[in-house]
Order: sequence, then C-alpha cells, then structure tokens
Amino acid sequence: MTQLKAYEGTYQGEKAVWLQAGNFEAALVPNVGGNLIAYRDNVSGFRFLREPGESEMEEFRGNPGVYGIPVLFPPNRYEDGKFPWKGTTYQFPVNEEATGNHLHGFLHTIPWQVEEYGNTDRESYVTVKISVDEAHEVYRFLPFKFTVRLKYTLSEHGLAQHVFVRNDGEGEMPCLLAFHTAVNAPFAPDSQASDYRMKFTIGERWELNDRMLPTGKHQPLTVEEEAMKNEGVYPYFTSLDNHYTAVPQNGRNRMELTDSKLGLTLVYDVGTSYKQWMIWNNGGTEGFFCPEPQINLVNAPHVNLPADEIGLFSLAPGEIWEETARLYLKASK
Repeated sequence: MTQLKAYEGTYQGEKAVWLQAGNFEAALVPNVGGNLIAYRDNVSGFRFLREPGESEMEEFRGNPGVYGIPVLFPPNRYEDGKFPWKGTTYQFPVNEEATGNHLHGFLHTIPWQVEEYGNTDRESYVTVKISVDEAHEVYRFLPFKFTVRLKYTLSEHGLAQHVFVRNDGEGEMPCLLAFHTAVNAPFAPDSQASDYRMKFTIGERWELNDRMLPTGKHQPLTVEEEAMKNEGVYPYFTSLDNHYTAVPQNGRNRMELTDSKLGLTLVYDVGTSYKQWMIWNNGGTEGFFCPEPQINLVNAPHVNLPADEIGLFSLAPGEIWEETARLYLKASK
C-alpha cells in the first residue's frame, strides 16, 4: 500500500505543507507566492525542480521566480509598465530597469492562504488561494475582484496541478497567467546535463525587440529549434530567452525531458489553454531551465492581433477559467 500523507512543517525555516505518496514527496511554501518548491523521488534521489540551497533562502524570498513552480499573474513583460484594458490603462511598477518594463505580475512574491490539505486512499493534496478585493495589496495595480486557487496532488502518477481563476467583481477582467517552472537537468544524481534532451510542442518563434517585447512577427526556427519539436535537443545548446507559439501534438501540450542514460522521460503536460511557451535556460548555464506555459503572448494588450491567437483571455463577472497540468516520469521509447 502506498504511503500517503500531508502535513504542516518547514522547508529550510520557511512554513511549508509537505505531501508524501510512496517514493515521492513535494513541498509547498504558502508565504512565498504559494510556490511548489520541491518535487522529489526519494528512492532514486531524483530532484525534478530547482530548489534553493540552505544559503540561498534569502535569495529565494527576494527572487522566487527561478525556483520551484512560481505563478505569474499577469505573466512576463508589459511595455513601460502600462496595461491597457477595455478603455482604461493601468500602471504597473517598472521593475525591470534594463528594459523599462514591468515583469511577472504580483502573485509569486506574496503570501497565499492555505485552504486545506490531506489525503485520500489514492493521493495527498494541498490547496492554496489568493482572494483579491479592495483591501488587498494587489488591487491598487489590478483593480479587479478575483480568486486564484491552486491545488497540487501527489500520487503514484506524479504531481498534478489544478489552477482556478474566478472573476468575483462586476466588470470584465483580464485572465493572463503563466508558470515559471524551474526544472533540473540533470534531475538524477548520477547523470550529466549532456545526457539530457528536451522536446516541446512549439510552433513558431515570436520576434522580440531589444526590450524583449514581441513585434508581432515570427522568425524562422534554427536547426536546433526544429529538433526541439521532434527528436529533442540538449537543453543548453545556446542561451535561450525565447517565446514560441504552442501547437499541441497528439491532443496534448507538453515538454518532455529525457535522461538518455537512464532511459527515463520527465513529462510536463500543461493543457491546451496555454497558447504560448517561454523557454529560458539561464544563459545556457547547465543545471536548470524554465519551460514556461503561458496563456498569453508577452505584452499582449499592446499587440494588435486577434485575441484568441495571442491568448488575450478575459473573464466576465462570475466566470471561471481553469486548467490542469502534470509532471510525471515514463520510460523513454
């Protein structure tokens, strides 16, 4: 019988909810953006997500975007911090000096509320939420009433994620979201980065200007990027900070990371609501990279293209958007 357990504890001094399911364990830190900071196989020694070391906890608290699974809402860059929406332009803080843009939204650095945790006879789970209203700190930048809820479940089938966004207000609101998921490559203790190949359900690469904002045009894919769609490519073949359209294959939208030495593939199946991928690999430095499923094109409210094409989603009062994702291991072909 698989051991299943969910309990409150700490993660390197930070309040955490831990999940256990057989060989697997995961940890979520609610007070740092509801970040699912660890997903491990303790029998094999696999560490699937990039975790902060003990000496890196302060860095993590200050910049949680490159560890675990941070939620970005709204995601990525907005020109001059301006966010035009339904005839009103909202001003976000310009927090990326190099580009003069706003970067990554408001939910990945603030505390989330733990709603519940526990286990069934098949899985352990934790649910956290953010409810924004006039009294919430986010409201002064995004003056909409809404709830975002995240549920993670751990079982023999890996780590599952359910994200839920509800418009609790009286006006139409933007629903733009991404996950800046940081995946280890290598994730196995005795493998090397050179043993790994990554594969994505990408379509075309968006052209970005010198401020990392899309021009609305596409660029031809390189030989390596074509390989990324097909047989897979070494994750650090060049410095990547690239934006791509998502094109589901065989009914699914996913990243696959294969350890050729062990014959195992980590699958990140993210659901087809995510219209875009960002792929960032820390300047091509071996260790980790970020496969980022994203609802919307970067800077989408400024781009004059059809809303459905660029993932410019909205929610009317009372409407809900939700999506699921899963990280799991399978044997390679």
